[in-house]
Amino acid sequence: MDDFTATSSTPLTNPIGLHARPSVKLTRLAKTFAAHVEVATAPNGPWVDAKSIVKVMAIKARKGAVLHFRATGHDARAALAALQELVALDFHEDRVGHSDDGA
Repeated sequence: MDDFTATSSTPLTNPIGLHARPSVKLTRLAKTFAAHVEVATAPNGPWVDAKSIVKVMAIKARKGAVLHFRATGHDARAALAALQELVALDFHEDRVGHSDDGA
């Protein structure tokens, strides 16, 4: 079962894209799983190691891009579910003190 591979994709809705802080959050989360986790901005790659901050930051994905995830290992599904949730919640960026209400 260790060879199990799962894939998923999710739109990047974070207003400033996959910049430094979200990249760090994504990388830290990926490292909590035993699975080999990769990310790409196209369904066919190029794929980069989601546990490497340098490689994730090099993607330079902007708002509106689709992040594609691929994970191999016994906890592959859990890894992808957690990463999708992180992206869907805009990397918790709204909790940093930003406001879009114009106040």
